[in-house]
Amino acid sequence: MTAIVDYGVGNLFSLESSFRAIGEEVRVTPDAEEVLRADRVILPGVGAFGDAARKLRESGLDSAVRQAAEAGKPVMGICLGMQMLFEKSFEYGEHPGLGLLRGQVRPIRELLEEAGADPDRKLKIPQIGWNALRFTRESPLFRYIQDGNHVYFVHSYAAAGCQDSLLADTEYGAYLTACVGKDNVFGCQFHPEKSGNVGLKILKAFCEMGGAKA
Repeated sequence: MTAIVDYGVGNLFSLESSFRAIGEEVRVTPDAEEVLRADRVILPGVGAFGDAARKLRESGLDSAVRQAAEAGKPVMGICLGMQMLFEKSFEYGEHPGLGLLRGQVRPIRELLEEAGADPDRKLKIPQIGWNALRFTRESPLFRYIQDGNHVYFVHSYAAAGCQDSLLADTEYGAYLTACVGKDNVFGCQFHPEKSGNVGLKILKAFCEMGGAKA
């Protein structure tokens, strides 16, 4: 069974529907004990990092996510949920994350400037829409998809300094972090539940992971 962590943030209905579409038993739950009993854990999220991190802490579900990861259960963060897997975010201040992965979350505009992106492209922030994945290393998450497949993004901030967990990036004026994974902890900056058949295949691959480290 896959538990979707319900801490008051995220598009839970779409996620739940996607898992049911691939035949996976799934439960949306605010219960820490149910999260810990699950075989796999999904941490969703939309909105501002600081507010979401506060809600996760106040619910006590931050500890459940950490414990699940430490127990070797597959854990996946999606969009803001992925960002919260890192050490900190600089979205409207400085906010601590779960620290399950090394790296920081920074404004896309800042990352583009550092990379020397062409200012004449006048890229819109937030990045909204379909963009191609570029694999940077092999991963069980990519079992059923191909390098260059398109997925759906909605974000103004991106993970940086995460080379040890980077699985795929995407070109948007510069190469931005798209997917991460280390041992049994994974993250997608894009929305698999909004990415059509490609997204469903990523979720299917995640659900085929066991309780041991991948």
